[in-house]
Amino acid sequence: MLTATELGDYIDTRATRSIFRLELLDHYEVASDGGDFARYLKGDAAPMAERKRPWLAKLAAEREAGIRRQRVHVLSTPLTAYLRYECEWGYVPNAAAGEEILIIDTTEVDQPDGLVDHDFWLIDDSHAITMRYDESSRFVGAEPVDEPDRYRCARDAAVAMAEPFASWWARHPEEWRDQHPV
Repeated sequence: MLTATELGDYIDTRATRSIFRLELLDHYEVASDGGDFARYLKGDAAPMAERKRPWLAKLAAEREAGIRRQRVHVLSTPLTAYLRYECEWGYVPNAAAGEEILIIDTTEVDQPDGLVDHDFWLIDDSHAITMRYDESSRFVGAEPVDEPDRYRCARDAAVAMAEPFASWWARHPEEWRDQHPV
């Protein structure tokens, strides 16, 4: 089982063409947000650029190197407070930096056939990594999978059904706290 640091290293050392992420949870309990979610809930302003700059620079560098970073989040509206935070303080700046973010809103469309029932990463179509979370949505570990075919199929099904985040977000102003469409 890989730790968060080991997962990052695993992805960074293998990604030459593509990085895909499927997200299925309505909440992720992560220490790496630096307390941003708590500040979001209090109504504070978005995080300062200095804190987000390294991550956004990484996304931009991947894009410039020709690495396609893509994410599909399967969710439903109305959004949880965490998903609203993730969209406004995560997806909006990430998309601007080059990450391709897609949404499957199951209140609008059916979940596609062939989707797996857990979060995963797929690197260069060759390296699948399943994500494990506890009952509180805290990351427990990541596990590389020997056979990536199932995950390539799940990715293809998700991408085929998903809508670009920018258009989905623009259609849902009722979910905005303080961000406008990307």
